[in-house]
Formats: sequence, structure tokens, C-alpha cells
Amino acid sequence: MFNIERWQEIFEAISKNRLRTFLTGVSVASGIFILVILLGAGQGLQNGIQKQFEQDAVGIIIVWSGTTTKAYKGLNPGRQVQFRDGDYKESVQKFEDKLDLRAASYNFWGGAFSYGKESGSYQFKGVDPDFAGVENITIVQGRFVNSSDIANNEKVAAIGMKVKTDLFKDADPLGKEILINNVNFKVVGVFTDPGGEREEARAYLPKTTVQRAFGVGDKISNLFFTLKKTENYDEALARSQKFTQDLKDLLKSRNTVAPTDDSGVGVYNSVEEGKKFYDLNLYIRLFFWWVGICTIIAGVVGVSNIMLIIVKERTKEIGIRKALGASPISIISMILHESIFITTIAGFVGLLASLLLLEFVGPMIQSEYFRNPSVDFGVALTTLALLVFAGALAGFFPAYRAAKIKPIVALRDE
Repeated sequence: MFNIERWQEIFEAISKNRLRTFLTGVSVASGIFILVILLGAGQGLQNGIQKQFEQDAVGIIIVWSGTTTKAYKGLNPGRQVQFRDGDYKESVQKFEDKLDLRAASYNFWGGAFSYGKESGSYQFKGVDPDFAGVENITIVQGRFVNSSDIANNEKVAAIGMKVKTDLFKDADPLGKEILINNVNFKVVGVFTDPGGEREEARAYLPKTTVQRAFGVGDKISNLFFTLKKTENYDEALARSQKFTQDLKDLLKSRNTVAPTDDSGVGVYNSVEEGKKFYDLNLYIRLFFWWVGICTIIAGVVGVSNIMLIIVKERTKEIGIRKALGASPISIISMILHESIFITTIAGFVGLLASLLLLEFVGPMIQSEYFRNPSVDFGVALTTLALLVFAGALAGFFPAYRAAKIKPIVALRDE
């Protein structure tokens, strides 16, 4: 603990060098301020990425058909591949033991919807029951498409909240019939989607009904799969990569696509993509740490420099203290107290300013890949503790130099 005299000495020493002390304090405060803000930004990036992956099921694998770029088995390049029910059924049959969720869809990117006097254009898809889990939607009224609807070609629809609001206002839509491209469908459910209004401006219908009612035969647009969960991420990544490759090989074989032609069959593996995003975010956060620490080091060097100046200006005083019997430890302690005082006060100001900025400004920042930047309070305190330690280290060398001064040499100093 400091006594009153020791506090007075510290304030007197600082007041004599108030401009240099102020500038050094600003440097230290800005260092921890920048570090905490950068760490908060890194957390904001991670939150945004996590939010994007929450929009769909964890570990989702999406397959779509494309256009071939290589000739194969007498077929010319430039051929549009079209998936059909058989592709989906054989995929499910071959990989049954690996799958958790499975679904296929046929997509209409624009459809004319109407109910009474209200109308609008929305996307609709013919889907299988597991699609609700794949898309991670939440049913808020009624139900989703089920197996019975698929088997019996039922004309039913689960509509998004946006469609419900536009067509039905505040009325209950369940059991009502809406017109979709001049075909009547009974509303059996209303859903919300983590993707927001864009994802809620659509309707999901039984896949078999869509194929039949709109004359597309057994065509499908996309295949969706999730694999059974594993506790180890590396194992999950390896399994998903092997499944993806085996699935592509199967679909290429069924649709006469060259094994080396990656344009004919497209696959999105969220586990693999997620690793890329998280690796990128890790590198960004490490870079932020590096910039922040370099800024703090600059501030600590400033503390060391000002302590050297203080020691130089107080050489005669130090000599008098040593002549009166002051021990080297007491001299070192005197200088260290001043160094720690400067870094602690400046660090606390910088920490408080950064936390207040993140607390009040952070929630206002809304971006697709950047959400709620924040810093764990424990991490913030750890950075402050490291800063104080660095300040003590910065003050030690000038203090040690002061302790080595011989009294007779110090008393002759001008």
C-alpha cells in the first residue's frame, strides 16, 4: 500500500513532466483501446459467420445440376444436366446409413399468389418433409408438409410469415385456400425462417404435387442432405468430404458426366465452407491481436522513455536519498510505482472507453457478416493486467539504472 507521502511524490514527479506524461498516457490508453476494439470486431465477425450458418441445418450438403464442359461417351460439352427422382432415390438408398436428414426440391423462382382481393409474386418449392429441418425453419401455426401429403399428392401449402402478412393481414390463414399459378392449395402451416423476410416470402408444397400439378414430371432442382453428427470436428469434416465426393461420382455416373467435369454437378458442403470462414476469421483475429499489441508496445516504450527522463532529472534527488541510507530496492520501488501508476490509469481509461463504445455503438451495427461486436470482460481485464505488467517491466530498467547510481556521482550532477 502507498502512504500519503509516497502518493505526493508520485504526483509531484508526474506534474513536473505533465506534457510528456500526458502524451505517454494517451499512447498507452489508445493502445489498449485499439486492442479491445479490434478484439470486439473479431468477435463481431465470428458472430456474423455463426448467424449465417444458423440459417440452415448444421453440416448441410446441397447439390444442384449444371452444364457440362467436357465431352463424354459421345456426348458433346454444353449439355444441361437435369436431376430426376431416380437420382435422389438412389442417393438415399446408397448412403442411407450415413444420412440424418434428406430432401429433394423442385423450385419455382416466381409464382402468382392470390387470396381474395390480395395478390403478390412469391417463390415456391415442392419439397420433402425433411426440408423443414434442412432449412431450419420454425412452424408458428399449423404444420409443415408431411409424408401423407407426398404419398397422396395433396394440394397443401406451408407459407412464410411474409406471405401470410401480405395476403391475410391479421386473419388466420389455416384452412384457407390460396391460388398459386391458378392452382388451389389449402394453407396448413405458417413458418418463420432465420434468414428473415426474404426467406419468408415463399411457400413450400409437397414435391409430388408440384411435379404433377405444374407438369414437370419427375424433375427435381436440388438435393439436400445432412450427415449423422460426430463429436469430433475433424472427423465430421473428413466424413462430409468423402460423402460429397462419393455423391458427386454417383450423380455424374447416372447423368453421363465426365468424372473430371466439376461443372455438370455442383455441391455445396457447409462443413467445408465453414472451416474456410472460421480459418479466415482466426487469421483476422490474430492480425488484430498483433496490431493491438504493437500499439501497446509503442505506449510501453513511451513509458520507459519518460521514466528515463524522470530518472535523469531526479539524479541529484536519488543521490541524496542514497546518501541518507535509501536502499537500491527502495529506489527501484519508487520508479516502478510511478511507471505502474501511469500505465494503470491510462490503461483503465482506454479499457473503459473501448467497453463503453462496444456496449452502446456495437448493437447499432447490423450487417450480414458482422453482428454484436463484444469482448469478454475477463479477456479485457487480462489485457489490462498484461499492460500493467508491461508497464512495470518498462519501468524496471530505468529504475535499475537509478539504483546503480553512486551517491557522489549523483550529487555532482547538474
